[in-house]
Amino acid sequence: MNQLAPLNYRISIEPDLEKFVFNGFLELTIETDEPVDHLELNVLELDIQECLVRGSGEDLKCRFSVDTEAEKLCIPFADAMIGMIRVFIRYSGIINDKMAGFYRSQYVSDGKTYPICVTQFQESDARRAFPCFDHPGKKAVFDIELIIDRHLTAISNQDVENETETENDKKKVIFKSSPKMSTYLVFWCVGEFRLKVDPKDRRVRVAFLPGMEPYVDFGLEFGKKALAYCEDYYGIAYPLSKLDLIAIPDFAFGAMENWGAITFRENLLLFYPGITSKAGAERIAEVISHEMAHQWFGNLVTPADWQYLWLNESFATYFGFGVVDHYHPDWEIWPQFLYSQTYPALVRDAYLETIPIEIPGGEHVVINTSTAPIIYCKGGSILRQINGYIGEEGFQKGVRYYLKKFAYDCAGSENLWEAFETVSDRPVVEMMRSWLEQPGYPVIEVRRSGSELTLSQKRFSYLANGSSQIWLIPVSISVRDENEEWRVSDFLMDTKTRSFDLGSKRAVYKINTGQTGFYRVNYRDPQNLKKLGSEILCQTVSPEDRWGLENDFYARVASGDESLDAYLDFLKYYANETDFLPLICIADNLRHAYLLSGNANQQKISIIGIRLIEEVLRKIGYAPQPDEAHTRGMLRDQYVWLGIFLGSEKVAAFAETEFQKLVRGGSVHPDMIKSIMQAGAFTGNADTLDWFIERFENTVSEHDRTNVLSALGCFQDHDVLSAVCSFTLTRVPPRNQSIPIAAMALNPAATDGLWEWYTSEKEAFATFHPLIHERVFASIVPVCDALKAEDVRHYLSKNQVKINPGVVELTLERLEVNHRLREKFSD
Repeated sequence: MNQLAPLNYRISIEPDLEKFVFNGFLELTIETDEPVDHLELNVLELDIQECLVRGSGEDLKCRFSVDTEAEKLCIPFADAMIGMIRVFIRYSGIINDKMAGFYRSQYVSDGKTYPICVTQFQESDARRAFPCFDHPGKKAVFDIELIIDRHLTAISNQDVENETETENDKKKVIFKSSPKMSTYLVFWCVGEFRLKVDPKDRRVRVAFLPGMEPYVDFGLEFGKKALAYCEDYYGIAYPLSKLDLIAIPDFAFGAMENWGAITFRENLLLFYPGITSKAGAERIAEVISHEMAHQWFGNLVTPADWQYLWLNESFATYFGFGVVDHYHPDWEIWPQFLYSQTYPALVRDAYLETIPIEIPGGEHVVINTSTAPIIYCKGGSILRQINGYIGEEGFQKGVRYYLKKFAYDCAGSENLWEAFETVSDRPVVEMMRSWLEQPGYPVIEVRRSGSELTLSQKRFSYLANGSSQIWLIPVSISVRDENEEWRVSDFLMDTKTRSFDLGSKRAVYKINTGQTGFYRVNYRDPQNLKKLGSEILCQTVSPEDRWGLENDFYARVASGDESLDAYLDFLKYYANETDFLPLICIADNLRHAYLLSGNANQQKISIIGIRLIEEVLRKIGYAPQPDEAHTRGMLRDQYVWLGIFLGSEKVAAFAETEFQKLVRGGSVHPDMIKSIMQAGAFTGNADTLDWFIERFENTVSEHDRTNVLSALGCFQDHDVLSAVCSFTLTRVPPRNQSIPIAAMALNPAATDGLWEWYTSEKEAFATFHPLIHERVFASIVPVCDALKAEDVRHYLSKNQVKINPGVVELTLERLEVNHRLREKFSD
C-alpha cells in the first residue's frame, strides 16, 4: 500500500450562478499502513476555511497552511496517526472563465443568455474544485452531492440516487457512489439541461441545452453503437448504470472522457441536417468512439503515472477509427487514419525538438501543441504497427488480457507489452521499448546490388542529427517479378544494417507494405524508384503504398535530401490517381511548397497543381452526388479551395457562382460549403466580411461558425484582414479564437503582418486559454519570413509571456526549417 491511500471522497458543492462562486465541503477518508504526522493535498484557487481530523472517533480542529506556488494544502496532525483517517474540509472557490477546473459557460435561448457551470479536470485541475490527491494513481470512490436552484438540472458521473427540496428554492441532488477512479475523471455540471434517452439501450443519454433537441439523434444513435462495440471487443461490460453524452457551448478541448459523463464541443456531438458535412458526421462518430474507448482505457484501467498517458490517448485514438470502420466500412476510415494521424505524427516527430511517446518525469504532463501529436497520433500509429506485427486476433487477445488483469487499477507501458507478448509469443516487449522510450523514428535507406538489398537505418529529421539510435523495426517488403503477383516478406530489423535477397535481379520491390510501419524509406536505387513509378501509374500498388511513396519523397525534399524539381517530376506518375489518400496529401505538399517558394517555383507549382486539380474535379465532378463516397466529398472540398488558392480560373468561376447562392440566401451542399466560403472570402471585400459576420452571429450551428471562421482568414485585402484581426479578439468566443488566426497563417497576404499584430496585442493574447494561446503562437511564428529566433525569445522573456517551453522550442525549430526551405526554394 502507498503510505497514504485515498479511499473515499464525499463532496458537497453549492454553486452560485449569479456571483460565479461556490461553497464546498469535503469528507476525505484515507488509509495509511505507517504512522503519518501530516497530510498534503493539492489545491488551487480555493479558500480553505476549516479543517477537522477524525482518528479514533474524535473530531479535532487542526491548523493548516496553503503553499500557492506548490499548489498544496498542508494539514499537520497533533499526533502521528495510522490506519483509517477522516479529514473534513470546508472551503469556497470561484466558478472561473478559464475552461479549466470548475468553470462557467453560457447559452442563448429566445434572445436571453443563461449561465451554466461545468467541470474539466484533466490533467490536474480537480484541485480547482476540491482538495485532493490530484494524481491518476491515487484512485478512490467518489460520493457527490450538489445543492442547486430547483429549476436546474445537475449531472455527475453516476445516476441520481436521491433528490430533495431544501429552503430558498433550492434542491439537494445526491448521486450514487462512483467506481474507484482517478480525480481527473470526476465530473459535475449544472444548468437547464435536458436528457434524451436511447430507446433500445437506456443507459445511453444525450444531455443538451434548450433548442438543441432536433440535433441530438445522430450522436445518440452512434453512442449506443460505440458502447456495444467496445463491450463486445474488450469482453468487459460497461460498469456504470448510465452513460451521458453532454454538449457544452464553451470547451477548450474536443471532448473529455469523464466516466459516465462525457463532455463534447457542440459541433462534435450535434448533427445539423443541411449544415453538417459528411466529414463533420465522421468526426462526430470518431470523437464519440474515442471517448467511448476511454471508458476502458483510462477509466477502468488508468495510467500509473502521467508518463503513461499514451495508454489512454493512443488506444482511444486507434479505436476511435476502428469503431467507426466497423459500422461504416464504406467510409474508408483507415486511409483517413493515415492522413489525419500517421501523416501529422511523421511530420511532428521529424523535428529534433520532440519527445518519446512515454514521457519521462510524468508527475505533471500537459497535453499541448507539442505533445498531442506524439501521444495521440504517433501512439495510435504505433498501435496500428503492433496490430500489423502480431495480427488482429493476437491484438484483441492482448487487449482483453490487459484490461481484465488491471481492471479498476493502474498500469504502465510494460504491463501492456507483456500482455501482447504473452498472447502472441513474439518479442513485443523488447521491440516496443525502442519505440516508446526514445524520441523520433527511423528512415530505412536501401541500396541494391544485383538481387541483394542492403537496408540501413538512421533517425529521420528535417535538420541534421548525429543520432546513433536503433529501432527494432517490423519490416515488410513486397516483391514482384515481371508478370507475377506481389509476394510479401516480413522480418524484424534489430541492427543498424540488414541484407535481403530479392530472388531476382529484375524484381521491383516496395518496402513498408500497406504503410503499416512507422518509418520512412529512402530508395538509393533510381531504377527501382522508376519502376515503382510505373506501378503507381498503372495503380498496381495499393493507395496506401502510393501515398507512402509520394509522402516519403516530399519528406526527403523537406529534409534537404531531394530537390523540389525532382518531387514535382515524380508527380507525373499520379496522372491517373483517383484515390483520396494520395491526392489529399499531394494537395497538402503542393500548398506547403508554394507557401515557401519564390515566384518561379510558385509558377511551376501552380501549373502542375492546377492541371492536377482540374483533372481530378473533372473525374469526380464539381458538384456532390447523392450516395457518393465520403472521401470523395472531402477531396472535392480540399481541391476546390486549393484550385482557388493556386489560381485556377475554372474552379474560381464555379466557386463564385456557388458563393453568390449563399449571399442571396440560397444553400450550398454541406460537403463543400467550407471551400465555397473560403473562395468567397478570397475574392471578397468589406461588404463580404459584413456578410460573414452576420452569418456568424446568427447561426445556431457551431459547425457553421467554424466554417465562417476558417474563411475569415482567407481575405486578400489588407484593410479587411485588419478588421478580421480586430473581430477575432473582440467578438469571437475564446474557444474558437485560434481558427481564423491559423487560417491567416496559411495566407501569404496576411503572414507579413501577423507577428507585429501579435506583439501589439500582448494584453489580449495574455487572456487566452493556454492551449488556445499555444496554437496561435505555433501558427504565427513559423510563417513569418523576416522573424529570427532570438527576437522571439527576447519578446517572450521581456514580456513574461507564458507559453510551454516545449511548444516554444518546437515552434522555433519549425521557423528554422522554413527559413532553410525558403532559401532552397527561392528563385
